[in-house]
Amino acid sequence: MNISPEQISQYNEKGWIVVEEVFTRDEAETIAQEALRVSEAELKETNEDYKVDHSADGKVAPRKIDRPFEKDEVFRDFVLDTRLRKVISAFFGKEPLLVVDQIFMKPPQFGSAKPYHQDNAYFCCKPIDDVITAWIALDDVDEENGCLRYIDGTHKEGLVPHKPIPGEEHNMAPSDEDVDLSRESLGRVKKGGVCIHHGYTLHTSHRNESGRWRRGFATHWVSKDVTCDIHTLDKAYYKRDDYPRS
Repeated sequence: MNISPEQISQYNEKGWIVVEEVFTRDEAETIAQEALRVSEAELKETNEDYKVDHSADGKVAPRKIDRPFEKDEVFRDFVLDTRLRKVISAFFGKEPLLVVDQIFMKPPQFGSAKPYHQDNAYFCCKPIDDVITAWIALDDVDEENGCLRYIDGTHKEGLVPHKPIPGEEHNMAPSDEDVDLSRESLGRVKKGGVCIHHGYTLHTSHRNESGRWRRGFATHWVSKDVTCDIHTLDKAYYKRDDYPRS
């Protein structure tokens, strides 16, 4: 897959880009079905709130799979596919090394919102231009079922203060005045496509109001030059002995 100069320019200007058809729809569907199997099995075994979505009438549904890379070979092969790594490299300018991953489920008419945030508020890595996220769509994603929403250009403006959200200890968010909604853009993407964004780009997703799933496979990458002030890199996948080298 060839990335155009126009796409690189958009990423550099806005801090995010959608690249369609990185994977086929059938490949994405295989991962979506495996994610459903794994998340439903975990739902029977966990009471951790950050992995579960709750409806108003007390029902529960899977919210998130943590570190799917470690849970099934099919996930490992998918996120380390050379097509994905080549796309990331085009915007990165360096070899991307996989740190961690999650699958966000967002079940139909159920999946909860994720507040505006910058990924590096959690990761605390530097240099920031060497921190990038590739969010793989496992379903067709639009505003109705909870697409990513970006504040254009915030990757150029530094880290804004984030505070924990009361009652949602797994979430942090900036204050409302630090989120300029006049610059908000929607990251609509087809199944098998990828949203790529910089570690400082403010982004969010709304509740899934549709009758469709909105599953997204979030993968987080750094370069070999990245260091970290906290524990983010301690269990990075690229440090494993079985991690493939280019």
